[in-house]
Parts: sequence; structure tokens; C-alpha cells
Amino acid sequence: MRLGRIAGLSRIERGGASAYGAGMGKVGAGIAAIDWAAVAASLDERGYATTPPLLAADQCRALGSLYAEEGAFRSRVVMARHGFGQGEYKYLRYPLPRAVEALRHAIYPALAPIAHRWGKALGEERRYPATLDAYLNACHAAGQERPTPLILKYGAGDYNCLHQDLYGDMVFPLQMTVLLSDPAAFAGGEFVLVEQRPRRQSKAEVVALGQGDAVIFAVHHRPVQGTRGFYRVNQRHGVSRLRSGERYTLGVIFHDAR
Repeated sequence: MRLGRIAGLSRIERGGASAYGAGMGKVGAGIAAIDWAAVAASLDERGYATTPPLLAADQCRALGSLYAEEGAFRSRVVMARHGFGQGEYKYLRYPLPRAVEALRHAIYPALAPIAHRWGKALGEERRYPATLDAYLNACHAAGQERPTPLILKYGAGDYNCLHQDLYGDMVFPLQMTVLLSDPAAFAGGEFVLVEQRPRRQSKAEVVALGQGDAVIFAVHHRPVQGTRGFYRVNQRHGVSRLRSGERYTLGVIFHDAR
């Protein structure tokens, strides 16, 4: 699939600090600060891991401001229309903003070995290429060509029901959410993970993030070591009701959609 230019983005692209042009070095610095051994251990133990800030405050503001630019997105979803919750989100179109593209390409290779290990533990035959480009080529060959990174917008009273981000048969088992808003700008709106364990009650985790911080988590399931080997636990994620203010997040999903 050839990734063409977005039509009608001249105003976005003119700004030197725009979401499309700025911040490659800052993204690299944030990723370099990640302790990947600690991330892997946390993912194995809890099904999620948090990172230090991956985006600077100005990058977060630029991506949040991008939400008003219709030409940057391929589609808009109003959650209440589909029973997904309240609030809305928009899927970015190709080419992605530079910071989003950089994050997606830099994070994937570090997660691919974890994805391999999880799949092996669960007896799955699917393997994941070492680079995002190779993985996306496989997605596109399978008919999953639409980009999945998205920006979500919540206002007072909004929430996101528990769900899984599955867009076809090709599923990379890990994804990432970055908080774009300053936590001081809203109340409520906590990121929530719920793990459904066989023959046991479900377990919930509430994950606190600072501006630019990321949470990496299982898309749909993960392996857990039991007394007789590994077993599968299902995981869903959502956002609790926002009591006040406004909250923007960036979702980074590594597989594309049909």
C-alpha cells in the first residue's frame, strides 16, 4: 500500500511546531529513557506497564489541537451512537503526524520479542516481524490497510466502556495509550484495565498517568503462569467517567484495520 499525502493540510504543515513537523528528537529521548526489562516484567505480572514521558508538553498540546483539523483524520466515531460510552474519537489517516509515526516505529521492535514470547506460551503459531514496516505489509496483504492510531476526546460526563481494539484477523497483542492532557486540567477519567481470569473473579487496575506518559497493555489476552503451565487471561480497557474538564489521549495500535 502506498502512503500518500493528506489533502488540505497546508495550514497544519506550515507551522514550525505543528503536530506534523516537530519533535522527532524529543520522541527519541523519551524512548531512550524506557527500561524495557522493567516493562517486560510488568507486562508479564500485571498485563500493563507505564513509561516515563514519551512526548513533551508542546507535542501533547500540538496533537490535542490537531483534533480540530478534519483533514488529518479518516473517520470520527461518536461513542453514544454505537453504545461504546460517551465522548468521541477520530482515526488518523496516513501519513501520520511525525511524532505518532516515530513512536509507532520505535516502540514496535521492543514489543515484538514480548509478543513472540506470549504467543509461544499460549501455543500460537503466529510470529511477528522485527520491524513495523514488515508487520504492516503483512496486515495490508491480509486486507487490513486502514491506519488505527487515534486521538480520543472526553468532556465532563464522558466515559469509555470496557473493550478490545480488534480490527481483523491480524492482531498485534500489545498497544499503547499516551495521555496528551495535563492531569490538572480534568478530574476523573481514569484509565481502567479489567482482567477476566478463568474460574476466578475479575480484577481491575486503575492506571495513573502524567502528561506525555504512556501505558502499554495487552490488546485482548495474555499468558499467565499456573501450576500446570500457562493459561490465557482476557483483558479489556476503558476510561471512567470524567467529572470535569477535558481529556485528550493518543492511542497507538500496531495492527491496521480492514
